[in-house]
Amino acid sequence: MKSPSSFRPSRPTVTVILLPLALLASIYLYLYPREFELQSLVSTCGSTIANFADPVTVKPDFRLLMGVLTRADLYERRHLLRLVYSLQTNLTAHIDIRFVFCNLTKEDQRVLVALEIMRYDDIIILNCTENMNSGKTYTYFSSLPNLFNGTNGDDRPYDYVLKADDDIYFRLPSLIESLKNMPREDMYYGFVIPCDSMDPFHDYMSGMGYILSWDLVDWISTSERVRNESVGVEDLLTGKWLRDGNRGKNRFNTKPAMYDYPIPVPIDTCSHAFVPDTIAVHRLKDNLKWARTLKYFNVTDLLEPSKFYHID
Repeated sequence: MKSPSSFRPSRPTVTVILLPLALLASIYLYLYPREFELQSLVSTCGSTIANFADPVTVKPDFRLLMGVLTRADLYERRHLLRLVYSLQTNLTAHIDIRFVFCNLTKEDQRVLVALEIMRYDDIIILNCTENMNSGKTYTYFSSLPNLFNGTNGDDRPYDYVLKADDDIYFRLPSLIESLKNMPREDMYYGFVIPCDSMDPFHDYMSGMGYILSWDLVDWISTSERVRNESVGVEDLLTGKWLRDGNRGKNRFNTKPAMYDYPIPVPIDTCSHAFVPDTIAVHRLKDNLKWARTLKYFNVTDLLEPSKFYHID
């Protein structure tokens, strides 16, 4: 009688045992071909986490910083803007929206603005006294390189910087479509002033909302000439800086896709009727103008019916 230690399984028995194991290993390697690589990456980098539930990330067409110059006390306006921009989804560009104002001066601002920052983290407080044409725009542009350089792991955190008023509504998909094939260098984009001009080299872009490529923002932050000429009508000054500095050679006029809110008897050609391919509408000074603009562009059409409300 053979002892247990001398027992050797027959070839058919080995086949029966190994075949399922080989099949299981093949399935594992097919489904998880990079498992060992991911484990190595996690152990090497420490903070890297593989999450198979995350969607595939697609590189954006470009990165845009949208600075809305406003005042600390305008809480309702910021709330409205957050609403209208948060509902514009599935964008092909990366757009960061920040509300920009100068130093806080009131007791209530220090508490209420702090709450906003804690909740939304979308506010920039510049070291200046609140103003329109006494250097705020210069302070905005010149502060950005120190605030953002290196924050995205890139020498250039954004391709473009937008300076916008708080009474303008941008349709972000239309804005992205108009920018995606634009130059990333020495670019100046907006609504040409005077109103009846179509020549972006004629004068300057309206302060309603204009865009500079990041290299121009970087230049503004280091130019002594610009620093010494920072007080005056802000949009006119920006055009003058670029002209005197021989900058902004790539210029683009957005008319007629950007314009002032339509009024019954326009006083100039800055205002005209709504058009379907609109990029932005300016001079939305009250909630009724905002409502009529948003209604024209069917912003609330996706509102789901519910027994909890009725909106006729």
